[in-house]
Amino acid sequence: MTDSLNPDKNAAVSDLGEIIRSIRPVLNEGVYAYLSVPSDFDHTCLPAVGTFRETEGVTVIVDENEARKTGFEILFRAAWITLSVRSDLMTVGLTAAFSSALANAGISCNVIAAAFHDHIFVPVDMAEEAMKVLRQLQQDA
Repeated sequence: MTDSLNPDKNAAVSDLGEIIRSIRPVLNEGVYAYLSVPSDFDHTCLPAVGTFRETEGVTVIVDENEARKTGFEILFRAAWITLSVRSDLMTVGLTAAFSSALANAGISCNVIAAAFHDHIFVPVDMAEEAMKVLRQLQQDA
């Protein structure tokens, strides 16, 4: 049986301790920018890594170079960290665990829980420190 046909091989992890021991943070290349664009702006023309529609407009997370081309104000310059573990979306406590560890180190984080992984956006100048904190969290679990 191939891995793609084996559902257990790719199953999401639901045990919080196992997830934290397996987070394997990866710092993605580049600098990312948070923008807020009007709801009627066609943001699909932007190569966004994330979007979220709010009453006030659409938040778009995009490579900083692409963001500068838009003319919209950059609200936050971020480094993008992906937790490589495939965590169950129903797991209680994962976001609290890593956001508390980062907060204790004085690092703000903006989190997106996607279908397969959690993604953390931290201030660009705090990226390496955030990686150290997350690796320590993993080791201490």
